[in-house]
Amino acid sequence: MKTGLLIPAIVMMAACHHPATLSVDKAWVRLSPVTDAPASAYFVLKGGAKDETLTGIAAPDAARAEMHENISHAGIESMDTLKLVAVRAGGAVPFALGGKHVMLFGLKPGIKAGSTTPLIFSFASGQKITVNAKVMPPGSSAPAD
Repeated sequence: MKTGLLIPAIVMMAACHHPATLSVDKAWVRLSPVTDAPASAYFVLKGGAKDETLTGIAAPDAARAEMHENISHAGIESMDTLKLVAVRAGGAVPFALGGKHVMLFGLKPGIKAGSTTPLIFSFASGQKITVNAKVMPPGSSAPAD
């Protein structure tokens, strides 16, 4: 066996490596400063070995959850509803302040800063991922890891 060919093959395999599983990281919820206004959820979707599509998010502690994206067009800020979100294999899709986010309407009154709340992510493949999001007070930035 020629060992000179083995090293480049290992380097190529490492460069093409994608995480094996789809995941949701750094999930958190920011409470609204206004009573009865929706809270917002943020997180990072991390693609697995294959492309995937996020089809929805459920929040058992909220009456309803909707995916949105803040956009700016000609200096005018607006928010669009997202029905689907593509997650590329090995890629990352941030849901972050000023961009994509989830609005949580009718959050149960017992949900307070310092607690956690579950978020259930549904994908086109049928896969579901449940994470516990850290609940933060109004005006918070993303929590430190």
